[in-house]
Amino acid sequence: MSAPRIRPATISDIDALDAIETAVFPGDRISRRSFRTLIDRPTAETLVIEADGEIRGYAMILFRAGAALARLYSLAVARGEAGKGYGRALLAAAEKAAMDHDRILLRLEVREDNASAINLYKTTGYRNIGRVAEYYADGMAALRFEKLLRGPEAPDVMTPFYEQTADFTCGSACLLMALARFRSPNFLDPLWEIRLWREATTVFMLSGPGGCEPFGLAMVAREHGLEPEVWCSTEEMLFLETVRDPEKRRVMELAQTDFRNRVAAEGTAVHYEAFTLDWLRTRLAEGHVAIILVSGYLMMGKKVPHWVLAHGDDGRHIFVHDPWVEDEVGETVADAANIPVPYAVFDRIARFGRSGLRAAVLIKGNLLHV
Repeated sequence: MSAPRIRPATISDIDALDAIETAVFPGDRISRRSFRTLIDRPTAETLVIEADGEIRGYAMILFRAGAALARLYSLAVARGEAGKGYGRALLAAAEKAAMDHDRILLRLEVREDNASAINLYKTTGYRNIGRVAEYYADGMAALRFEKLLRGPEAPDVMTPFYEQTADFTCGSACLLMALARFRSPNFLDPLWEIRLWREATTVFMLSGPGGCEPFGLAMVAREHGLEPEVWCSTEEMLFLETVRDPEKRRVMELAQTDFRNRVAAEGTAVHYEAFTLDWLRTRLAEGHVAIILVSGYLMMGKKVPHWVLAHGDDGRHIFVHDPWVEDEVGETVADAANIPVPYAVFDRIARFGRSGLRAAVLIKGNLLHV
């Protein structure tokens, strides 16, 4: 018997694909016409696995334009071919195809009664992110799964990860990680998290506790022995677009003015311009890290500013530690640490608000006298 091989599907494979579809699925089938359309569509990829000249299964992946995720639309192994590893091989190939298209997440739906498929996904690193009642034509519910994709060439991680313990402490959590890398792991403690947040907070943010802005983070970084550098695409006061209360606005402006004055007095370098991807890649190659402002909406579906720590680069991805771990949907530290973000996706999410604010606090690998 010849070793199985995986290749892209062609139009000539439609008869075999249709036969597998008809034999495996009692309903909700992909039609011949849909197979023909999807095989030729640039936003889809259909892979087949062959053994002894016959197609034994297929996987179909969909790519939504402008998104950082892919969808495993369908995966099927021919009748009588179960237990030979074809499904697992196709799933691995689908994940590689998603990464080749610069997707960092692969999502899928599976029938709630399909125990073998559910076991395959669970044993290959997928996590359950939801359930949809009556998803299939016969009324069966679907379980939704998701996997964060990671390539084999991830850079060595010298920066420890820290999970923020409050909704508003992403900035101070990122600063803790930088302190742990360049000074001491003893900073990775909730007491330090809250202390640094109190020192760097803007006092107000929407209706809850305040978040951190770049000048406050830079000021606190220097006070604790790090050498920071601020990059900000505007000289205006930050995060005031949605603040309607005049007293909150006044206090935020005063806090930010104080941060800027203290940063200037300390001699910290400030650049009122948008950082570029090339700049960040160069700084990371020099052994530095950067606290980067990103859109919380694109990262976690919330319209809030959010800070992540960029710490690595493999030639295609910026690697980040995201201190926000969504425990309520089953995330763990493994899902939030060392995330490979394709360059194009990173460039899109590393901005905030209607103005497209770009902000970063570079933390150099040099230590100051403390």
